Amino acid sequence: MSDSIKRTLRKAVLETSASFKVLLLTGPRQVGKTTLLQEAQKRGRSYVTLDDLGMRLAAQQDPAGFLDRLQLPVLIDEVQYAPELFPYIKMVVDKSRQNGRFWLTGSQQFDMMKNVGESLAGRVAVLQLQGITLAEEQGRADQVPFLPELKVLKARRKHAELLTLPQVYQKIWRGAYPAVVTSTNASFWERFYASYVTTYIQRDVREYLNINQTAAFHKFMQVAAVRTGQLVNYADMARDVGVSEVTVKTWLNVLHASGIVYLLPPYFNNRTKRLVKTPKLYFMDTGLCAWLGGWSNPTVLERGAMAGAILETWVVTEIIKSWLHQGRTPRVYFYRDKDKREVDLLIEADGTLYPIEIKRTATLHAADFRSFSMLAGLDLPIGHGGVVCLASALLPLSADVDAIPVSYL
Repeated sequence: MSDSIKRTLRKAVLETSASFKVLLLTGPRQVGKTTLLQEAQKRGRSYVTLDDLGMRLAAQQDPAGFLDRLQLPVLIDEVQYAPELFPYIKMVVDKSRQNGRFWLTGSQQFDMMKNVGESLAGRVAVLQLQGITLAEEQGRADQVPFLPELKVLKARRKHAELLTLPQVYQKIWRGAYPAVVTSTNASFWERFYASYVTTYIQRDVREYLNINQTAAFHKFMQVAAVRTGQLVNYADMARDVGVSEVTVKTWLNVLHASGIVYLLPPYFNNRTKRLVKTPKLYFMDTGLCAWLGGWSNPTVLERGAMAGAILETWVVTEIIKSWLHQGRTPRVYFYRDKDKREVDLLIEADGTLYPIEIKRTATLHAADFRSFSMLAGLDLPIGHGGVVCLASALLPLSADVDAIPVSYL
């Protein structure tokens, strides 16, 4: 990863490590977890990776002896391969008052989180890293997660670099993995994502689920990719892939647990019985989504039938990452009722719901945020809203709603 791209999560890593005995950094493979931790503490921390089969076997067969031979503080990479370590890590950290002695990374969350919770409750802090955000790529030191509040937007306006429509779709098509963000090789994109799907996703999922249907799983990922930004329909996906609905649910939950996709829940409460309860599917990396969907360049993507859905995916995931990379858990939802009236995104912060619409246009009308008025019947106060769009400047659309350039993400 290029030294010029500083990861926002670094601050949260150091603050969290000072307060907890163990730090666990999760996220998909190749998003820069190891690089981030190694750069956060360049000296004095030893390193082992359980991707190394010898190390892995030693940790699995003799966890106590394995830990006894480590030089603390230590970074243990891909710790999900040896959950046997967790009870012994607990014993080691309980003998000392010193915080931050163990830094762990894990690419597959699956059962790992259950093991961590059982063995290291009260001792471990879990942070999540995803691909490089627009703010990180532009070198912006955004100190707060994204909200459509005026003070947040004005702070971002000072440093954001405005993007044209082709530039937006170039970034969407390219994706956010550090390797593709920093590559200058035009042919690298195809090779990276082909290798990523084969080497990482299919291998990890196949190991976890013990499945031999490699072709079916690849087809499933392609089917999921062209449904990004849509309500999940398990029956349709199962029919298109040629497997059962139960299998689709299992596979989708595994992609969600590993940080490849995000299942955005609908917002509903007991007083709003007419709201849908099905999640929406978003790929966390739009470059991976574009590769799986067969969009070979940004122009094809920008002009195709998926242009709106992929833009919505990018905006939603950039907002989610802005929270994750501050060490915060995003409380995000969408609104949709049985009459199909919808608000693309609701961010819950400090007891207030902030509505966001996403539009692939620079010219907006009152109808573009009319659905915000339907939120009045919900159980929380409604904050300042925004329409994230291709406008060239922050503009008021009403007393309570602004047009927000995508560059402010």
